Amino acid sequence: MSRIEKLIAKLPENCDGAIIFSMTNRGYLTEFMSSDGTLLVFRDGAVFITDSRYIEIARKTVKGADVVLQDKLAEQVAEICRDHGAKELMVEQELTLAQFRMFRDGLAGVTLLDGPELSDTIRELRAIKEPKEIELICGAQEITDKAFLEILNFIRPGVTEKQVAAELEYCMRKLGADGLAFGSIVASGENGSMPHAVPGDRKIRKGDLVTMDFGAKLGGYCSDMTRTVAVGKIKEEQLKIYNTVLEAHLSAMAAAKPGCSGKALDAIAREVIDAAGYAGCFGHSLGHSLGLDIHETPMCTPARDYTLPAGTVMTIEPGIYVEGKWGVRIENMILITEDGYRNLTGSERALITLD
Repeated sequence: MSRIEKLIAKLPENCDGAIIFSMTNRGYLTEFMSSDGTLLVFRDGAVFITDSRYIEIARKTVKGADVVLQDKLAEQVAEICRDHGAKELMVEQELTLAQFRMFRDGLAGVTLLDGPELSDTIRELRAIKEPKEIELICGAQEITDKAFLEILNFIRPGVTEKQVAAELEYCMRKLGADGLAFGSIVASGENGSMPHAVPGDRKIRKGDLVTMDFGAKLGGYCSDMTRTVAVGKIKEEQLKIYNTVLEAHLSAMAAAKPGCSGKALDAIAREVIDAAGYAGCFGHSLGHSLGLDIHETPMCTPARDYTLPAGTVMTIEPGIYVEGKWGVRIENMILITEDGYRNLTGSERALITLD
């Protein structure tokens, strides 16, 4: 069954089909990623509309839908809806207001259902990764692991955060990445207390902890890893923080299994950090799913209780951040399996000290 057929099977009875306009969702459903395109899904089939830049490759690549050349989009969509007898169509919540108005004004006689159901259904489909998706994520992570080994030989006192980030990104490209999963984070010394610090001109010094959060993209799929390394001898408190984060990371990961609660995993890590005297220093969630997007659902967060099904790829990334002083984060990706979990990240998690 194609991904589009899986979506059709989940359409509620009160609608005749759906319009999928957002790039990642239609890319997932058609297995063809492009900056332009409109996917129309009906109970008796699907149509993918795209412009002349993509029409040739779309005809060879798109799965589960007929491919037609875009002309006047609103008029085309209206005609196709008439051909399929569609009177009520679901739309994604990812639509901008301008996009929603374009379809609403151009589809006379068609009611657009703009609730969360379509987006939620697609998110549920995307949450459980197919074997070929897992293979691409693992390939992206293999590149990320190799880049980490290379960057260890580059980091030294006097090198700036920007230079480390640039070298990391070059390494991933050189090793075969199609691109970056997200903008790399490199934070040294006191900048490490900011979880999403932007690499700057600060030069790395002896006694620094250096946190690197980075990932490659391969075949459209993302990897995500964070490591914190020491440059020279560090203070006792820095070592305590590192070991606490590592314990929180390992404790949460050990409890991962199909059907487990993401909120409960977050709580396991948070309890370790709080007990060590760092309550309030772990401000973000424990982890998130990822795939075509770097942040997908489900999540491991105290804000909402997600159930983690088998087939989901999750990050486990606790951290401690002491404002104005330093920070530590350790992040691996895991695959929730039928009997537990599989670690997808190969890099060392024990503290690495660079001379």
